[in-house]
Amino acid sequence: MSSIPMIRQSAGKGAARAAARQPDRPGGRPLKKRGGMDGGMRRPGVLTYGILGSVLLGAVFPLYWSFLVGSHDSTALSRGIPLLPGGNFLANAAKVFDSVPFWKAMGNSLIVSTVTSASVVIFSTLAGFAFAKLRFRGSKWLLVFVIATMAVPTQLGVVPLFILMAKLGWTGSLWAVIIPGVVTAFGVFWMTQYLRDALPDELIEAVRMDGASMIQAFWYIGFPAARPAASMLALFTFVATWTNFFWPFIVLDPSNPTLPVALQLLQAAHFVDYSVVLAGAVLATIPLLLLFIVAGRQLVSGIMQGAVKG
Repeated sequence: MSSIPMIRQSAGKGAARAAARQPDRPGGRPLKKRGGMDGGMRRPGVLTYGILGSVLLGAVFPLYWSFLVGSHDSTALSRGIPLLPGGNFLANAAKVFDSVPFWKAMGNSLIVSTVTSASVVIFSTLAGFAFAKLRFRGSKWLLVFVIATMAVPTQLGVVPLFILMAKLGWTGSLWAVIIPGVVTAFGVFWMTQYLRDALPDELIEAVRMDGASMIQAFWYIGFPAARPAASMLALFTFVATWTNFFWPFIVLDPSNPTLPVALQLLQAAHFVDYSVVLAGAVLATIPLLLLFIVAGRQLVSGIMQGAVKG
C-alpha cells in the first residue's frame, strides 16, 4: 500500500481510493472478485428455480391427481374437483385386488421387464461394441439401417408378429411379450455412441497384444466401460416395458395379464369407477418409484459420465 501516495500525486484522489480498495496480491496484481464476468460461479437466480419448480410440479401432478381421485369414492368427481385426499384409498385398493389378478399381473410384469431389460443391455452392448470398435465391410450402412428401423411405426408390424407368435404357439404366454423386445434399435444406437467415445482403441489393441480374444476384450474392457450407459439403458427399458400396454393387450389372455392389461380390466362396459382405476394406477406406479429411489444415484452418475465423455 506504499504506492498509494504516489498514485494520489500522479493520478488524483479518486484513483488512489480505487487502488486502496484493491487487496494486495503477490506480483503486484489485485485479486479479482468472484462472480459476474470474472469467470466465477454465479448462483442460480429466481427464474432458474421457478422453471425447475414448474417442471417438478408438472411431473408430480399426474401421480398426485391419481392418488387424490383414488382416495375418494366414485361420486367425488360428480360433486366437483377434490382438492384434498380422502380416506377411501385402502378400500379402493382392496377393490382392485378383488376385481383383477393384481399380484399375478405384477409378477408377470416383473418377469417381463427384468428379462427384457437384461437381454436389451447384453445384446445392445455387444452390437454397440461391434459397431464402435470393429472394422468390417458395410458396418456404417448396417448401423444406418438399424437406426432407420426406429422410424417404422410399431403398429405396422403387429399383424405379421401376431401371426408368427400364433404359429409358434406362444399367444397367451409371456414369451410372446419377451422375445420381440430382446434387443432394440435405440439400445444399439445408444451403446454404439457411448462406446465410440468412452473406450479408446489403444486399450483394446493392448489387450489383444496380450493374447486376449475379442470376446475377452469385450468382457473385461468393453463391458466395464459401458456400465454407466448400460445401467441407464436398463432403467429406461424396464420402465418402458413395465408401462407397455399395446402389444401385451393384443397377445396375452385376460387370465395371464401384465399390470397395464389388468388395470384395463377394471373398466366396465357402461360405467368406469375412476377412483378404483386410479387407485390401481398408483399401486402399479409404486414399484417404479422404488426403483428410481434405489437406482437414482447410478442414473445421475451415468448421465454425468455420458456428458463428460461427450
